[in-house]
Parts: sequence; structure tokens; C-alpha cells
Amino acid sequence: MLANPSSLHTRPYSPHSSHFSLSNNRCKLSLSPNCPRLFNSTNSSKFRALSLLLSRRKCTRTFTVKALSTEPEPADAAPTFSEPVSVKIPFGDRDILVETGYMGRQASGSVTVTDGETIVYTSVCLADVPSEPSDFFPLYVNYQERFSAAGRTSGGFFKREGRTKDHEVLVCRLIDRPLRPTMLKGFYHETQILSWVLSYDGLHSPDALAITTAGIAVALSEVPHSKTIAGVRVGLVGDKFVVNPTTKEMEDSELDLLLAGSDNAILMIEGYCNFLSEEKLLQAVQVGQDAVLAICHAVEALVKKCGKPKMLDSVKLPPPELYKHVEEIAGEELVQVLQIRNKIPRRKALSSLEEKVLTILTEKGYVGKDETLGTAETIPDLFEDEDEDDEVVVDGEVDEGDVHIRPIPWKPTPLLFSEVDVKIVFKEVTSKFLRRRIVEGGKRSDGRYADGIRPINSTCGLLPRAHGSALFTRGETQSLAVVTLGDKQMAQRIDNLVDDDDVKRFYLQYSFPPSCVGEVGRIGAPSRREIGHGTLAERALEPILPSDDDFPYTVRVESTITESNGSSSMASVCGGCLALQDAGVPLKCSIAGIAMGLVLDTEEFGGDGTPLILSDITGSEDASGDMDFKVAGNEDGITAFQMDIKVGGITLPVMRKALQQAKDGRRHILAEMLKCSPPPSNRLSTYAPLIHIMKVHPEKINLIIGSGGKKVKGIIEETGVEAIDTEDDGTVKITARDLSSLEKCKAIISNLTMVPTVGDIYRNCEIKSIAPYGVFVEIAPGREGLCHISELSSNWLAKAEEVVKVGDRVDVKLIEVNDKGQLRLSRKALLPETDDGAAEDKIEQPKDKVGTPKFESSPRNSPEGTLLPQKKVKVFKRVASPAKEGPYINKERTKKSGSKAVSSISSKDRSSLVDGEATIG
Repeated sequence: MLANPSSLHTRPYSPHSSHFSLSNNRCKLSLSPNCPRLFNSTNSSKFRALSLLLSRRKCTRTFTVKALSTEPEPADAAPTFSEPVSVKIPFGDRDILVETGYMGRQASGSVTVTDGETIVYTSVCLADVPSEPSDFFPLYVNYQERFSAAGRTSGGFFKREGRTKDHEVLVCRLIDRPLRPTMLKGFYHETQILSWVLSYDGLHSPDALAITTAGIAVALSEVPHSKTIAGVRVGLVGDKFVVNPTTKEMEDSELDLLLAGSDNAILMIEGYCNFLSEEKLLQAVQVGQDAVLAICHAVEALVKKCGKPKMLDSVKLPPPELYKHVEEIAGEELVQVLQIRNKIPRRKALSSLEEKVLTILTEKGYVGKDETLGTAETIPDLFEDEDEDDEVVVDGEVDEGDVHIRPIPWKPTPLLFSEVDVKIVFKEVTSKFLRRRIVEGGKRSDGRYADGIRPINSTCGLLPRAHGSALFTRGETQSLAVVTLGDKQMAQRIDNLVDDDDVKRFYLQYSFPPSCVGEVGRIGAPSRREIGHGTLAERALEPILPSDDDFPYTVRVESTITESNGSSSMASVCGGCLALQDAGVPLKCSIAGIAMGLVLDTEEFGGDGTPLILSDITGSEDASGDMDFKVAGNEDGITAFQMDIKVGGITLPVMRKALQQAKDGRRHILAEMLKCSPPPSNRLSTYAPLIHIMKVHPEKINLIIGSGGKKVKGIIEETGVEAIDTEDDGTVKITARDLSSLEKCKAIISNLTMVPTVGDIYRNCEIKSIAPYGVFVEIAPGREGLCHISELSSNWLAKAEEVVKVGDRVDVKLIEVNDKGQLRLSRKALLPETDDGAAEDKIEQPKDKVGTPKFESSPRNSPEGTLLPQKKVKVFKRVASPAKEGPYINKERTKKSGSKAVSSISSKDRSSLVDGEATIG
């Protein structure tokens, strides 16, 4: 057995086929046919020249042999695991419990972290065999919130957790982004991080906890990495910054900042705020970095106690001399190619140059310039005769046993490298040349200076049937934004750990098809990148939306990237803002977004060492740079931000400079957005549905719904509206495609829920029944009052049938409401008087039994809570707040609604909707 069991975890790797192999569970060394035979031989003189020739080639590939036990272990041998360890580490203003060695002991690293009663478990595992070398580290992160953690099951048909939800995808990205820059280059073993929320108390959020848990698990595992990372959330409650606030504290917070970093640098930030100033944001980052520092120090102490040895011997880098060879072959051409301004021609030229380099270094072979120059001097020395006086034998005069061969000058052997290594090195050399051009030349590939913004143009209203549309173009990045307005049925339902009835009244969906970069690719479910970019743009626009009371619409924004060369998510912010204005959404202000880049080590390329900040970066500058910092907001503050670091991290002074340069860039972009041609319409589209909001007494809601919803369904069928939504507080919202159906529905509901007032006049009311003492008159659907026989006519009547019969229609006036709510009506009070002072008694015979009673209010001011007809009502789309009773939808009407419903609204009626009002009745 080995003295050091940890050596069994060593996984050597070489991208070429190994010259040695192991078999039969023994340490057996075998020689492959491709291995140079450099061993001693009895006839060593015959291989002298060959051995000298091979010794000149630099061999950078190494191998190790993993020793295995020559004797099999007993079948009943118990597995050996490290002892469980539990420690408490600081996590803001409280401590969290970190446990390892209890669960997932077969994983390379596993840890359980408890905050309050929220528990997150994370494991890290490695593949035994390395994958094909690549410039992208094979890291896979999965995060899942188990419904059982909150003591509930999914609200859908399938009760088992299935497809990753958008919120879980966002947390996966939060875990991945700070960890990836810390992974060592040349480590190609697939690494998988699995994280589960096992318990959730509704108070302590698991997302920031999951970042820290993953950082601890990686630190304890065998994965070689440069730094330990941790993550925290920072909120701003009042004027105080709170580290890892509870969910209740976050309800009052003006900032939601998630920060991840190491003990000396920031690696990732993402957050959303309500027009927070740059200085406030920097203060929040400083608070978060101090908290991360304390966590990292505690984790490092834990790693020293129970961490596993790192697999440093599995790190395999390309040969160092390959970088020099690639620069010698492609350097001059690379300088010319990087000066091409347009993306597609530059990409094709780089691809052609890469093929040339690959052909030389992998097929033909390459001889270095210095090696070629040194051949004439070194080769004769290698074959110099020991005895200069030896006599050269003339042909045909050869002594037996003494053969003299005149040495032939040695020719350098072309060097061959693996294709993977050449591709990796070519990409790194290209990035190096691009950075050098920016620093030394002062200009970027498209000719801009460091703070330059690409040309901007925008257009609104290009899609006539959409409720709002805009095409925003910045350089070679273009976003088509489309806005759709809808009612509660269009709201996005969210099934989370706390509530299965949560909805979003505003959401943005981002799409990045392969055609936007001129490529062929798969089209399917949204990728993690699309979900992340869409959420960033959505949260950036959210603070400028009106409140539910002012504009209770459900708003959907679609951003389709039609061209992409950097910063497409920020183009979605700009295009989405213009599209919302074109749809008539009364925004608080306009906002814009910009992406910032960074060249950190400028001294390497002849600079003074000061980090160089780049504004409005392109795709190549994003890939070759050290930072991708997206900032959205207006001239006064920030609404959303996201930063990813590709190096060891940045400091606060660098971030301060980037924020100030981003502010200047946003001002320029906002000024260009004002030049949009044609400009946004700022009015509701002709094809947008209408919403009318009514307020009735809460106890009257049941009158609208009826038994089993029969009443409200009947109203929908009769009037042709799309939906009627009722809420417990007495709010009724009517969704319709045309103004006439909305007005008709509003009148029916008003009559159903009205509160009668003495002096009100009701016309064209039907007599429903006759009694000896009077008649019962229906003044509204389902609402009747008694008209006493003495109030039927100015003359004396023995029977009511003398002047009226069932089905007749009369005008009546409300003269009394008793304590029981019963109504007393009078027909006599409305009869016209004749010349002799007697009232003229005429009965209108019913010509149409379907006539609707007309209502006239008394001149008195109606009391509070009484619903009376108004000259102006607010017409809106519906709000996406939860209601006890769901809206009833006319499905047939939804299918048949089309040009007929739209054409019934005149342009004059639509113009009155610009300010959210329409004249009705």
C-alpha cells in the first residue's frame, strides 16, 4: 500500500497518447511504438547521431505513473472517510454553521451550510479522465430549490421538480461567474457543482448563501484554484447598509446587491436599485467586500484543517515555445487583420490566418528562426573527430574493423504540435495583439478611442399591429423590441418556495438567435445566457414603470437581437425603453445601458501601468479584455448593474473610474435616443385592448359574480367584453377590445351594484308583478321597488290594473328607502301636469321587452361609496395583482375578436385614451 493515500487522487494527463500504460493492477511499464527509444544499447555508437538529434528537441510533455496496490483489498474492508467537522464563520451580522464530512463523503468536496433554518447543501465532483483541452474550463453548475424545503409541493400537474426554473438558472450563473476566473488554466477534468436548498425558513435567502457554500466546497475539494471565494448580499434600508438582510428587510431596501470576491479583490457584482448614485454604490461594494474578506479568512482556516490536496500535477499547459512560434508565423499578418473594422470580414480573416498557422505547426512542421541561424556553427562541433590527424581513407581502401564516416552537416527537424495547443495559443496571442494595439496605438479595431461610443440610430412604430415597437442600433449591435399590453391572464405566474400564486405584471424576454452573429446554430428553449440577459434588462426597466394604480397593465417586452457585436443586453434596455414609450406606457423617465471593458496590465504593452477603461465594448474586446461591466440608468442614477471579472479581480478605484466613464456614456446614449425617427407615439395603440376600472361596495361583488359565476358569464356573453376581474376590495376591472362593449358592460355592472338615493329617477322600467296595494317595478337587473297604488296616478284608483299591467314600462322616482333597504317608488311624481292642474296619465306600452332601464341621479351630491354615472372614467388595461376570484373570460369572444372589434373604435375615441381617460355615456 502507498504511504500517502492522497496520492491515489492524482490524475496525470497529457493531450497526446501516453507512451506508458498500466495493466493487471500492477505497476507495469510498457513502451508504446511512438515513444523515442533513448535507452542504452550495446551498439550505442550506431545510434549516436540519432540520440544527438533527438536531444535537441525540447520535450515539454511529461508523464507520471500512478502506483496501484499489487494485492487486492479485502472485500469487507470498510471505507475510510475524514472526520466530520463543524465550524461557525461570520456572515454579515450573524454566524452561519458550516459542516463537512457528514453528507456526500464520496464527492471530492461537499459542505452543508445553515443560516437560521435555511440549509444549503453543495457537492463538487471531478471526472476521472480529463476531457479534450479547450480554452473554456469544463465547469457545470446546477442549483435547485426543493419544494420540500418549504413544506410544500409544486402547484403544477407534475409534483416532482423538473425543468430548471428561471430563478434557479440565475442563481446557477451567480455561482459560476465568480468561480470560473479562479480556476487554473490547463486543468481539463470536468467539474460539476450541485447545490440544493434542503430547508427554507422564508427569512434567510438561499442565493447568496449558495455562492458561499459553493466557494467553500471548491476550496475543500481537489480542484486546483487560485483563490477562495464567497458571496454576500448588501441592502440599503434607510441610510444604513445591511449585509445579508432578511427577506423582510429587503422589502424596505432601495438596493439589492449581490457581491462575490476573494480576500483581496472583487470578482462579480450584480444588483438592482432605484436610481442610486455611483458614490452610494461604491460604498455598498466596500461594505460587501469587507464582509467577503472575513468569510474568506475563516474558510482558509477550515481548508488548512480538512482540505484535500490539489491536483496541481494534472495542470497541463501548451509548450512555452509555441507562443513564440505563433507570433513569428502570424505576427505581421495579425497586426493587419486586427485593423479591419467590420466584424464579419475580420472574423473571416482571423479564421483564415488560424488555418495557416495550424497547417504549418501541425502538418508541415516549423523551424524557429534562431534554430536555423545556429545550425552552421553547432553541427560541425557535434561531429568533430577526436583525432584530427586521422587519415581519410580513399574509396576502395578500407581497413577491416576501422570505418571512418565523414560527418554530414545536421539539418534542423521541423517541430510539430497538437492542433488543440495551437488553437489555444493562437487565441491567446490574438488577444495579446489586440490589447497591445489598444494600449500602444490608442485606438481600437473600429477606430474609436477608449471612451468612444459607436454610432446610434433608432426607429419606433415599425410594426403596425404591435402595441409598441422600436429598432435600436448601436454600431453592429441591434435589438428589435416589441411591447404587448394585456390583462391579468397575460401576467407571468411564478411557482416558488413561498407561494405558488405569485405573478409578475412586467417581464422582458430576451432572444439571441444564431443569425445575429452570422452563424448556424440550434433553436430551442432559452439558454442560461438568454435568461440572464433578459432578467438584467427587465430589472433595469422596472423602476421607470408607473404604479399599478396609475397604469394597471400587464406589460410584456420582447427583445430579439438581430445583430450582435457586444453589449446586446444593454441594447435591449435602450430598445425596450423606446418601445414602452411607443406603446403609450407613461414612463417616469428614459434610461439607457452601456457595457464597459478593461485592460488591466497596460505596463506589459508599453503603458504607464494605469488600467485602461473602455466604453461600449465590442465582442472581441469583451473576449480579450479583463472585465465586462454593464450599467443601466439615467443621468442621475443607476437602476441595474452587472460586472464579471476575467482576471484576479479589480479594486474600488478602478471600479470608481469605470462608473464615472459609464455615466458619461449613458448621457451620450440618452441624447441620441431623443433623435429617434420617427419618435415614440406615446399613446395607446388602436389594437391594444381597453380596461375600465370600477369601484363598488365589497358586499356587492357577489351580485356581479352570481351563483357559480352564471351572472358574470352572462354579462360577458351579452356585452362581448373579453374578461371581468373582481377583487375583494370592490375593484372591478373590465377588459374589452372596443369602447361600445366596454360602455355597455359598465352600465350593467353599475345598475347591479348601485346604491339607490332618494330623488333618483329611473326611466323605462318594467313592471314585474302587481299586488292589491301596488306594483313592483324593476329599476335595475335584479333590483325591484314598490310603487304604491296611490303613487301610480294622480287620480284615485280601485285597482292598479286600471292603468298598468305586467310588462308595461314606466318612469319612476325613488321617494324613500326604509331601514331594511326596501325601495318606495312614485310614478305620480313624474307625470306631467295639464292645464287644469291635473297630471296627464299615459302608459307606455312595451314594444321591446329587452329594453334597458335608464337612470338619472338626483341633483344632490351622492354620499361616499355611492356609485353614480360619471362623465369621465379611466380606461386602462388590467392590473396583475392576485384576486380571490379569477376573471371570467369569454372564450368565444377571444377567438372571434378581430377587425370588427377594433374598427368600432373611432380615432376620436382613441385619441381620448392618451391620458388614460375616455368619455362614456
